[in-house]
Amino acid sequence: MNAYDEYMKGIVAPMRQQLTDEGFKELLTAEEVNEHMSEAQGVSLVVINSVCGCAAGLARPAVIEAVHQAAAKPEHLVTVFAGQDKEATAQMRNYFEEIPPSSPSIAVLKDGQLAHFIPREQIEGYEVEKIRDQLTQVLEQVAAK
Repeated sequence: MNAYDEYMKGIVAPMRQQLTDEGFKELLTAEEVNEHMSEAQGVSLVVINSVCGCAAGLARPAVIEAVHQAAAKPEHLVTVFAGQDKEATAQMRNYFEEIPPSSPSIAVLKDGQLAHFIPREQIEGYEVEKIRDQLTQVLEQVAAK
């Protein structure tokens, strides 16, 4: 590992931990993404994490609050880290390739199929509460189907 990679590893550790402390499983390789997607039944909440300010101040807090608030809890909480776990992120994006790459972003899948996607454009500049409420509503709608 070069000095840059080592430096970034230290920088992103708390950004990863913010989600893993809440029960999100990190998918670090393309193989882990494929394994999750082939086995995941029910609702999966996928966070494409990022180092940007809107991930730290908006996306991660909103996702955590939505998971706590939603009456219908996703069966699977997973995350990939854009710019860090490049192969895993690219592989996850292959499962909803009709959506342009966006990070941070939030995907809700049901039985491996994309049910809803919240791109960066619907995160950046929005209030945490608005993102949380939208995601909470999506989780409850998808679970009810």
